[in-house]
Amino acid sequence: MPRSLPYIIIIFFASVLFLPFLGGVHLFDWDEINFAECAREMIVSKDYLRPQIDFMPFWEKPPLFIWLQVLSMKVFGVGEYAARFPNAVVGIITLVSLFYVGRRVVSQRLATWWVVLYAATWLPHFYFKSGIIDPTFNLLIFLAFFQVHLIRCAPKKNLHSVLAGVLLGLAVLTKGPVAVLIAILALTVYAIRNKGLTGYKTRHLLIVSGCAAMPMLLWLGATMYAYGFSYGSWFINEFITYQVRLFTTEDAEHGGPFFYHFVTLLIGCFPASVFLLSYRRKQFADFTAPADFTRWMWLLFWVVLILFSIVKTKIVHYSSLCYFPLTYLAALQVSKFVEGGFTMPKWVRTVLIVIGAHIALLLAALPLVGIYKQKLIPYIEDPFAVGNLSAAVQWSYAESLWGILYIAGVVTAAWLMKRRFRQGIIVLCVVQVVMIQVTILHFTPKIEAYSQHSAIVYFKSFAGRDVYVHPLGYKSYANLFYTQKRGATDPNYRSVRLDKTGKTMQPEANERWLLTGKTDKLAFFICKIQDADKFRKGGVLVEIGGSNGFVFFKRKDQ
Repeated sequence: MPRSLPYIIIIFFASVLFLPFLGGVHLFDWDEINFAECAREMIVSKDYLRPQIDFMPFWEKPPLFIWLQVLSMKVFGVGEYAARFPNAVVGIITLVSLFYVGRRVVSQRLATWWVVLYAATWLPHFYFKSGIIDPTFNLLIFLAFFQVHLIRCAPKKNLHSVLAGVLLGLAVLTKGPVAVLIAILALTVYAIRNKGLTGYKTRHLLIVSGCAAMPMLLWLGATMYAYGFSYGSWFINEFITYQVRLFTTEDAEHGGPFFYHFVTLLIGCFPASVFLLSYRRKQFADFTAPADFTRWMWLLFWVVLILFSIVKTKIVHYSSLCYFPLTYLAALQVSKFVEGGFTMPKWVRTVLIVIGAHIALLLAALPLVGIYKQKLIPYIEDPFAVGNLSAAVQWSYAESLWGILYIAGVVTAAWLMKRRFRQGIIVLCVVQVVMIQVTILHFTPKIEAYSQHSAIVYFKSFAGRDVYVHPLGYKSYANLFYTQKRGATDPNYRSVRLDKTGKTMQPEANERWLLTGKTDKLAFFICKIQDADKFRKGGVLVEIGGSNGFVFFKRKDQ
């Protein structure tokens, strides 16, 4: 068989899985719309060096992923499909990369199971249909670690050092210094574990470090050249301050317990997570996988998991870099079971069925919640949630069959694994891929109809109109992206926050001016239903409508 044939097959099936229907549902607040809006504002302002939100500096993320979205929007136009297209391409590249790395490090058999498991696992698959930064960032970090492994285990060490550094630098240009922090922590633990850095010379580490610094330095240098040193130094200060705050405080009400990411990976990375649980290191003492790469994968997994368990802000995708080592280690275990070297323990099948049953119950319950929502509403104390449930979403009892079919498939796969493991794992992966597609294409649009659809329809009604549209009492980027806000506005729209030295920091939307000032155009507002009374009583706004937990206002004097 030609060596290129597996790659052609992977590209074909990955394209079928990831490219269609990317625009089938609106972008989700915050992250998806945040990055898409940065890309849209780059196109509108023709300022491609500085990420912006509401046409003001946005220092939370560097621009690499936003540039990819800009290119996509140039091809497909501004919209959901273009915003998500870069990650769909990254998904294709990721599966190809897994096969290449798996075949080079271990065997083609391992590489195949790694690709199949990754594509059949819930969260990794979902993220390739999204418009968030993390899939691109994670791929760059993973490939950088692979190159670091090759520095020790392959010829052309200087080349691998350069590639490792460039990939790491691009990761920094995608998400920021967390890439360097992960690399330093992993290298430190590796050195402690191995009692030194045998196989790595100082020259290699210096090459990696120098190349890693170049992408960020080139971007910052170009920015300072275009906008001045004072702006560049101010931006760097704000960028670093934000990163520190993100690690030390709960951001955007995204807190959680220490074990948050452990549970997220167990459920979200099903079924690969179950096979990882069954991994016993001594089993693989005679396995062909090079110990060095496996060690790097274990280190990457634990460094990322513990680091983001310590970080105060808890968001699902913070631990998403764990998907690479988790699925690799799971694929090692699956390969061993397939080869017949070990029998799959009964408790693993039990855990597989238990977790699968919980996911199936959720899928089966969703339609029933929609059908019987009027009986559930009296028990819900949150008025916004009650308002969300009032959305007119059509459900039928037949849709619960998806949950029943899912658990039937998981149980069948577990039963087959006891006798013919290969057939069992194939059945499980096919069931997973089908149900992931059903969830994305069928259930996600209905969930979005409850959560944000009404607000986005309201915002889209102002597209192309020269007006202000502003959320009250909650943060959103949807009002910018879906109203297609254009460029500069009245300077009174901005208020300027100063630090202790009087130096200008980030400008913020002047909500008070929008509510009471002399505006240069009409101003419209939206708030959640629990906050509506205080805006009704102010005598400044007049209510013009509402839908599904959102209330709409405009200035009374306009």
